[in-house]
Amino acid sequence: MTSIHRAVLRITCPDRAGIVSEVSGLLFRLGLNIHHADQHLDAEANLFFQRIEFPVPEDWERVSAELKKALDGMGMHSSLRRLSERLRVGVLISKHPHCGLDILDRHRTGELHCDVPVVISNHADLGPEISRRGYTFVHEAIAGNKAEQEQRILARLAEERVDLVILARYMQILTGNFVAAYPNQVINIHHSFLPAFAGAEPYRQAFRKGVKLVGATSHYVTEQLDEGPIIAQGVTRVSHRDTVKDMERKGRDLERVVLAEAVRCHLEDRIIAYGHKTVVFE
Repeated sequence: MTSIHRAVLRITCPDRAGIVSEVSGLLFRLGLNIHHADQHLDAEANLFFQRIEFPVPEDWERVSAELKKALDGMGMHSSLRRLSERLRVGVLISKHPHCGLDILDRHRTGELHCDVPVVISNHADLGPEISRRGYTFVHEAIAGNKAEQEQRILARLAEERVDLVILARYMQILTGNFVAAYPNQVINIHHSFLPAFAGAEPYRQAFRKGVKLVGATSHYVTEQLDEGPIIAQGVTRVSHRDTVKDMERKGRDLERVVLAEAVRCHLEDRIIAYGHKTVVFE
């Protein structure tokens, strides 16, 4: 059975004895067969997390309603989705093409199971390349009024019924109003030097310090700049022989892979965000 014919249940609740038995017993009584289950306990926060996959039953509407009602009665926060229900993704991009085009190529080949109704940029440069791939490209220039530009973007995302926003090297800081519209639904990518080498030319700063590792971090966006819950990270070695351009190339490669991994995990409901952290089920 392919993954799109499965449903995913995610659960968060205070830890107590018997949770696994209660949930598995509930699924059994509803006639549901567990194909995969994973769990985690944050002992410090006393929180229990679980992700369960099971085949979608024929009477989905009845079963899902009964399941949700029972879990609410057990004091559990839960989410339930059929993986065949494709999330709608909006991609925001600036002038750097590597992450945005990589996401679109992974989508076109079926690696990322979602719909991409719109790609929006504050620059027109990548419009022809994105349109050539068959995607709708929208140029929203800032033109001196960033607040109005952001409102236009939010309006377009709402019109397209977007569930997830990907900042594929979108080189603008989002306002609290934007973040509030998509809580834990905006994924960003940046180099992992922050906060050590913040500001302009971070790779040149790192080169001058003689670093031996470069990396990339993908995270959910919050109002605190680059401090949202981390989803995925990656690192690779550099040496004294590497130039600034070598380090930038290695960093771009990592950014592609790490961003794609974070997006895949979100699309497959593998992430539970809480506080400043995430549980990511592999």
